[in-house]
Amino acid sequence: MRICYCGIRFFFVHVLQRNWHLFDILRAKSEARLPAILSCQEVRAILGSVRTPHNRAFLSTVYACGLRLQDAQQLEVSDIDSQRMMIHVHRGKGAKDRFVPLPHATLAILRTHWRRHRNPRLLVPACGHNGRAAATATTPMAKSSVQGAFRHAKRDAGVGKRGVPVHTLRHCYATHLLEAGVNLRVIQKNMGHASLETTMMYLHLTHKGSEDAYALIDRVMEGL
Repeated sequence: MRICYCGIRFFFVHVLQRNWHLFDILRAKSEARLPAILSCQEVRAILGSVRTPHNRAFLSTVYACGLRLQDAQQLEVSDIDSQRMMIHVHRGKGAKDRFVPLPHATLAILRTHWRRHRNPRLLVPACGHNGRAAATATTPMAKSSVQGAFRHAKRDAGVGKRGVPVHTLRHCYATHLLEAGVNLRVIQKNMGHASLETTMMYLHLTHKGSEDAYALIDRVMEGL
């Protein structure tokens, strides 16, 4: 559709040299593409194949809390509320703060990770080449480092799906929660979506609701 639109516009504007005002208000809609999704088993296999503890802690937190990569980078030690089991995400997309549930297993991973680096402020500090710079680092782990670690882990885990960057873990978080029966409004809040319509995209990424509906229909109609 977009190629056709561009071709017609080029013909009218550049070949016929007509200033057709329709092109100022007409825009070809972008094709809506659903993101690739990994199964729970694939996610666990990838996280288990991450070679370094700091990258494993980072990626595990991204998945377990449904964070954007930038959200995880900005986390500070003071953002962990172990009493309420929540993570305070500052300045998320749209410059909005939110609180996200923190699983106990993830808290244990982050505590172990902090004991290794003991940076007084940053939760995921840059480690440097020898890993000794983390304690005094003033910048978080680099995106390129995390993305590279994820690619290597995906390959080592034998997961061959294409179009699967680190951000896929956030999509997996929402999809897996939906499959587990978590309310869509709760997922919207955890993800920091301004609109429920954005969260509803994940309904198209799972067949769990349909499978449950089929089972219920069978149960209702049993014995006819």
